[in-house]
Amino acid sequence: MDHGVCITWYNLPDKSRDAYLAWLHANYIPKQLERPGVRWAAHYASLDNVKLSGAKGRLSNVKGSAVPAGDRYILLMGGADAHAFARPTQREYHDAMPAADRKMLALRIGERVNVMAEEARVHGPAATRPVDAIAMSPCIQIGSFNNGADQADDEVMAWYAQWRLPCMEKLPGCVRVRKYASVSGWAKHAIVYEFTSAEARNENFLDHEKPYPEQEAWSDRVVRKLVHA
Repeated sequence: MDHGVCITWYNLPDKSRDAYLAWLHANYIPKQLERPGVRWAAHYASLDNVKLSGAKGRLSNVKGSAVPAGDRYILLMGGADAHAFARPTQREYHDAMPAADRKMLALRIGERVNVMAEEARVHGPAATRPVDAIAMSPCIQIGSFNNGADQADDEVMAWYAQWRLPCMEKLPGCVRVRKYASVSGWAKHAIVYEFTSAEARNENFLDHEKPYPEQEAWSDRVVRKLVHA
C-alpha cells in the first residue's frame, strides 16, 4: 500500500548542489524511509526546454509570489496513506532534526510542499507484469494545480476518469499514472505520469490525442480552466 504522497519542489544554489545531494541521498532519505508508513522515495532533477502537449499558451500559472516558485528538484515520498506524513508532520520532523541537517535543509530555495491522497491509479503497457512495483519510474511528468474561476471539479474528475487515464493505459512507454487530491498544501490536485524514459515520453505523449479531435478539444477546454503552480 502506498496511497499517500509527500511532494516537495525546490531549487538549489549551484555552489552547494553537490554537497546537498550527497547529504540528501546518504542521510536524509534513508532516515525518512525509517519512519512508520513511509514506503519509498524518489528524487528528480527537472529537464530544461521540455515540450508540452496541446496548443501554445493554454497553461495558466499562479500570479505573483503567493506560491513558492521552486521547481528544479522534486522529491516524492510514498506513504501507506497521507497520515504517514502527519505523525509527525514534515515541519515538525524537520524542526527536530540536528542543526547540521537543518543547515542543509535551509539550502532549499522556493520550497513548496504538498501532502496528498491517491485518487486513482492506472498502469500502462510498460508496467511490470504482474503489476507489483510501487516505486516511481525513471522519468516522470508531474502537474500540480487548482481549478480556476469556473470551479470545474466535476469536469476535471470526469476528464481524468473518462479520457486521460484510459489513454495512458494504452500509451507506449507509459509505466503508470497516479492522480492525487490534496490533504495539505497549495495545489488541490496533482497528476504524476511515469515513463520508462524522457525519450519515450517525448516520442509518445505529445501527440497522443491527435487521432481524436473531439477528445482533444475536451482536453483543451479542461486544461484552460486550471491554474498551475
